[in-house]
Amino acid sequence: MKLTSLSLSIALLAAETASASFMEQTACTNKQQRKSWHTLTAEERLDYLHAEQCLMSLPAKYGLEGPVTRYDEFVRLHSLAAPDFHFTGAFLPYHRLIVHNHYEALRTECNYSGPQPYWNETLDAGNFKNSVVLDSATGFGGEGAAIGDCIQDGPFKDYISPIGSYRIDTAHCISRKIDECQSSKAAQVYINNCMAKQTFGDFWLCIEELPHDGLHQGMGGILRYFGSPGDPLFYLHHAYIDKVWWTWQSADPEHRLYEISGQNQLYAFPKFLSETDMCGVAPESILPPLEPYGLGAPGDPGMETTLGHVLHWAGVLTNVTVGEIMDIEGGMLCYEYD
Repeated sequence: MKLTSLSLSIALLAAETASASFMEQTACTNKQQRKSWHTLTAEERLDYLHAEQCLMSLPAKYGLEGPVTRYDEFVRLHSLAAPDFHFTGAFLPYHRLIVHNHYEALRTECNYSGPQPYWNETLDAGNFKNSVVLDSATGFGGEGAAIGDCIQDGPFKDYISPIGSYRIDTAHCISRKIDECQSSKAAQVYINNCMAKQTFGDFWLCIEELPHDGLHQGMGGILRYFGSPGDPLFYLHHAYIDKVWWTWQSADPEHRLYEISGQNQLYAFPKFLSETDMCGVAPESILPPLEPYGLGAPGDPGMETTLGHVLHWAGVLTNVTVGEIMDIEGGMLCYEYD
């Protein structure tokens, strides 16, 4: 349905008012640090890995169906919300927030005081297998093998997740099956292509299509599905994607800091998903059927994502709006990248 000139004016005024109110948020001073895994010392890497193991050892507390540990709960929250926050305008804001929430759990429940690491995937694009990130002693372990592509080394080789790929829960290991054609999507050339986009709508679609997909499909296994936080690499990956978004925002903060757009529910997959990707993979082989997932998120009454769009957490965490987390250095967020 097309908006009348009056309703369009009202909508634009509401968006401008919301943006102005968010821009009044107080800038923070004591910023948490986010650093590339490649630059961390061995001790810093082990501290982070031990904190993740701690979260995997703590009992679940939210009362959600399925999770056994605190770590499992973040996997469940992502799988529940995934249809509302993938291939929609809230994709980048939602993942900015889930990385933040996970880090806060590490910090407050596991006494982690180190930085949130990210994987600078451009350094390893096309060669994930040899990345220091996958080191068996001071990293996340390597590729899977044997039945189920279960990882064979590293600190998480014995972790069993009770949360399934989509909506059916089956206990499984952390699985990986590296595809270096897919991992090449993380290359700097594709980041550069996205950084050249002038609008949020173009930037978001570019990021979700290639650099974001490069890690998920390049690592394979559980990372290919909505249960992807079941592999701890998820948080390094999305911290990196967030860094790329923040760099894009910072290049023109006057126009980009609070710019948001895009469909607000999964009523149709973006056009780029209608064709096979650069590695010849058809989308139907990795995506769930659209019909069961086109439910939409609470918040916007229309079809466009706005700053007032609600990022919901199944009733177990405080809901926030997109506008509240657009600035990583003000409001409820307070961190910076190296």
